[in-house]
Amino acid sequence: MKKLLIISILAAMPVFIAGQTRKTPAIKKTAATPATPVICAPAPSPEPEVMHPFPTPAPGKKNGRPVETKVEPVKDYTPVYVYTFVRPGFTYSDLRIEHDEDGRGRIWFKQDGAAESFDDPLQISKGTMELLKKTFAEMNFLDSTEDYQFPGHDFSNIGNLTITVDRAGKKRTVKYNWTDNKQAKLLMDTYRAVANEATFKFEIEAARINQPLLTPGIVPSSPPLITLALTFVIQMSNSPSFAIADENSSRRMRTDTRR
Repeated sequence: MKKLLIISILAAMPVFIAGQTRKTPAIKKTAATPATPVICAPAPSPEPEVMHPFPTPAPGKKNGRPVETKVEPVKDYTPVYVYTFVRPGFTYSDLRIEHDEDGRGRIWFKQDGAAESFDDPLQISKGTMELLKKTFAEMNFLDSTEDYQFPGHDFSNIGNLTITVDRAGKKRTVKYNWTDNKQAKLLMDTYRAVANEATFKFEIEAARINQPLLTPGIVPSSPPLITLALTFVIQMSNSPSFAIADENSSRRMRTDTRR
């Protein structure tokens, strides 16, 4: 029995070995198909910008420098009132104002250290003339002998002024630099304001002609001259050279005026 089992195993071994050594068929690899390149369509080129002509300006609106307005010269006058102020070292160290009863006259002013003085025609406003006439009448200026200089106090360091009235054959001149007389102080302050306005107009007009880009720099921030300065800014606002200048000063000035 054992022999028969051994013989059967030996007979089956070649078949088993042949089955183990049978070659496994090789798996053929499929060659990869090259990828088809993706071609992107070119971006459409932008359409050329169409240049439109500038709109036609509205009728009545013109570009360019404004036409200079002709200033009529002040009519002839006979001086009745004369004001002078002298103080070496001040910006304007020598001032002289003369005018008639209607406010027509002339102003002379000399900058400190300058060799020559400037002069401009002057037209004092109706309201200011009424104030001056009323003050002179209250003081009885021509017939008075009062000395308006405050006694014991000499303030020549702030400047000396003289006021002269020459009317109907009478003439009187007073000189003082400090006073406690209300009417005399009012005269002093009023003529100083007239002089400040005239010299400011001279400065801003000179800047507009010679250095227009620097004109806003001399625009004052103090209320007394804001209205006057605003008038000049409006007149010059059409100037091309002034238009490109810094507008901060003029804008601030208009804001202060509204307040």
